[in-house]
Amino acid sequence: MTRSKSESLEGQVAAVDGGDGTMSSAPPDEAPAVAVGGRRLALDVHGRLRTMILSGELPPGSVLLQAEMARQLGVSRTPMREAFRLLQEEGLIDASPDQRARVRGVDPAELDGVYGARIMLETLAVSMTAKSLTAEDVERMAEALLRMQELAGNDTPDEWYAAHKEFHGIATRAVGPHLQRMLASLAEQSERYIRLAQLGVPGSWARAHKEHEALLDALRTSGPAEAASVIARHLARTALSVLADIAPEYEPMATRTALGIAGGGQS
Repeated sequence: MTRSKSESLEGQVAAVDGGDGTMSSAPPDEAPAVAVGGRRLALDVHGRLRTMILSGELPPGSVLLQAEMARQLGVSRTPMREAFRLLQEEGLIDASPDQRARVRGVDPAELDGVYGARIMLETLAVSMTAKSLTAEDVERMAEALLRMQELAGNDTPDEWYAAHKEFHGIATRAVGPHLQRMLASLAEQSERYIRLAQLGVPGSWARAHKEHEALLDALRTSGPAEAASVIARHLARTALSVLADIAPEYEPMATRTALGIAGGGQS
């Protein structure tokens, strides 16, 4: 009987880790395959945990134990340790040396800072892209927007987020690789807040669709200044909606200041 791909990868990890943190020997010519297999499994585990956190299946404050989560997902502690490390780098969990971790709550100051930075950088990227957007780019954005509309509110949120990522990626495609990496990082950090808006703010899906339509129309017909203003208002609306829901007493200075600078004087 052949083993499944995940079982095979798990076996490769066990060959390295031994299940108890000790390194066992392996033929030199097999080491690269083991390393690649172990890394792939860790990324798979990370993706599964990340989805559970962002979807609310593991809500803020949930305690995560490496050993318990490893048993639940059917893997060893080696990929689980790497998955925890990646989640901590993303700011989704706080981990301690005793291998106990906790799903992070929403920090209003962090949300405000992420969106303040994203408004400034994404308006720059959209303004640059508007000057060189092609008919093919517009068509691809329209197709992504149609998929988003069809998938909104259904039980396959990851497909909606894939289309959403593609839409924003085309709208900001003109900037160089360094800024692209910064935009990607901010978009990753924003995802949990977008999900909070979708879960906690009535009418969020419909309003977001109208804002995406407005961005596409601005890129198609109005030019860089209007496109920048539209994306600034769109991003600020998400941040301010979530903050109004979870921390109504917090004053979002970064978001409002960025909107005032990049959104045509609005704040």
